[in-house]
Amino acid sequence: MNGSRIAAVGHYQPARVLTNEDLAGMVDTSDEWITSRVGIRTRHIAGPDEPVDELAGHAAAKALAAAGLTPGDIDLVLVATSTAIDRSPNMAARVAARLGIPSPAAMDINVVCAGFTHALATADHAVRAGAAMRALVIGADKMSDVTDWSDRTTCVLVGDGAGAAVVEASKDAGIGPVLWGSVPEMGHAVRIEGQPARFAQEGQSVYRWATTQLPAIARRACERAGLGPEDLAGVVLHQANLRIIEPLAEKIGAVNAVVARDVTESGNTSAASIPLALSKLVEQGRISGGDPVLLFGFGGNLSYAGQVIRCP
Repeated sequence: MNGSRIAAVGHYQPARVLTNEDLAGMVDTSDEWITSRVGIRTRHIAGPDEPVDELAGHAAAKALAAAGLTPGDIDLVLVATSTAIDRSPNMAARVAARLGIPSPAAMDINVVCAGFTHALATADHAVRAGAAMRALVIGADKMSDVTDWSDRTTCVLVGDGAGAAVVEASKDAGIGPVLWGSVPEMGHAVRIEGQPARFAQEGQSVYRWATTQLPAIARRACERAGLGPEDLAGVVLHQANLRIIEPLAEKIGAVNAVVARDVTESGNTSAASIPLALSKLVEQGRISGGDPVLLFGFGGNLSYAGQVIRCP
């Protein structure tokens, strides 16, 4: 085995749906204002009794079932999240306990909105190095916990959810080389900080960076996989907002690809957004097994990470 692949994916969202009309009753906003600026119509919001590890556990269980595996088959659990309230036990250990995974390496990865693609690369490296045979890679965030619901510039953006992938050893490389990095001096542009922790961002700075700097980086991720953007069957970008996703996808040049637009119904779910959107595309049959798909996360810390995967 000299590679790794995604064997299966799964996702989970809380039952409660918060519409733009609901938000208009909470802050000075409207459906027209929200959809015209960020393209979001609905988002799912977890209740006080639904912690991050519960969201993650549901998504992971679905991915395991889709792969035809049991918890005992997993030896590495990685959870990408930036909304864990407690330091220890970490989310990965809590998910492992929920699922009954007996003795995995269990680590959280906090790269905010780029967390899942960082975690996926870490799992790929671990499997290819022989440190793990099968990994659960989960992106899960409960953004409602860190949102100021009186701030109309941020509360209209966020949602809660989780997505998961089972990564396993493969004789062929089903996960392409990662291209990752950051702009640490601009880390203040996206923040979750303070007591209590609250999400804030400099929207125009993030928009300019994403639409001007990231297209070339995403194309280089395709080059590392030996593909051109026109070869892609799917593009799953971090679901920040539609005004970023659409111009970024266009500038990448993936003219034949299905572009995920799950943000319209899920909002910005941070580290959950890419696996959540990918799982839905697979579930809906909009991409097929073996199709090349670009995953590209970006956001907090002004970090980014992208790789081309083969659809499970």
